[in-house]
Amino acid sequence: MAAVNSVSFSTVSQFSDRRSPVPSARSLASNFDGFRFRSSVFYHHSGVRTSSFSSRLVIHCMSAGTDVTTVAETKLNFLKAYKRPIPSIYNSVLQELIVQQHLMRYKRTYRYDPVFALGFVTVYDQLMDGYPSDEDREAIFQAYIKALNEDPEQYRIDAQKLEEWARSQSAASLVEFASKEGEVESVLKDIAERAASKGSFSYSRFFAIGLFRLLELANATEPSILEKLCAALNVDKKSVDRDLDVYRNLLSKLVQAKELLKEYVDREKKKRDERAGSQTANEAVTK
Repeated sequence: MAAVNSVSFSTVSQFSDRRSPVPSARSLASNFDGFRFRSSVFYHHSGVRTSSFSSRLVIHCMSAGTDVTTVAETKLNFLKAYKRPIPSIYNSVLQELIVQQHLMRYKRTYRYDPVFALGFVTVYDQLMDGYPSDEDREAIFQAYIKALNEDPEQYRIDAQKLEEWARSQSAASLVEFASKEGEVESVLKDIAERAASKGSFSYSRFFAIGLFRLLELANATEPSILEKLCAALNVDKKSVDRDLDVYRNLLSKLVQAKELLKEYVDREKKKRDERAGSQTANEAVTK
């Protein structure tokens, strides 16, 4: 695989230090490290066809051969699948995201799981909140996941399945999944077993965000509950805490960037209207 510079979530820049009225898409992408969790902007995917995990869950593993898709090929596949222009404030961050997810996707230990899917769907819907067209937003999602040689429908269905399950749970039942039977419980047990065995589980930021989403929907966001859930899943809580802090920062920065962008667009529109009005007045005087 060609050498690729990994994009860090940890770099933070202060928008207030910039002279430009709007943070550039490039600067936002390179500082992809901080959104604040807000329940009101989470999407609940209604109207999506449901399916059991037993029939839908597909395991994706990196090929053991040398014919591995490169980052450049993944990005090219995305551009081929979605050919319409994407506003730069969204496009630059999407390009950074797809590089990161490509590196996760083609790790030797990578294996698709619904918690990872829930985390990515949560990030994507937060990022694309406010996108001009709902239809285009979903088309971009489809192109993005297909570029990684995965199934976008499976991501949506599995994310919805986990969300519905989490809403029916309490703090206690959520962390006691190992003693219960069910589709989601089986998924969590499988994750716990793989995480307990070195080399069989690939932790990621999307996984951490998926965990938090489960806790949020179960109204169980106390730090002690997260600690118990991480212990039950054999996942390092320090890594989860770190990545959730990164994600909260990312949310706040993107919200700020969108607000500044809106102000900038409104201001430019007002200037154009004023210039058009002045030109019309001048033409009337000339006549």
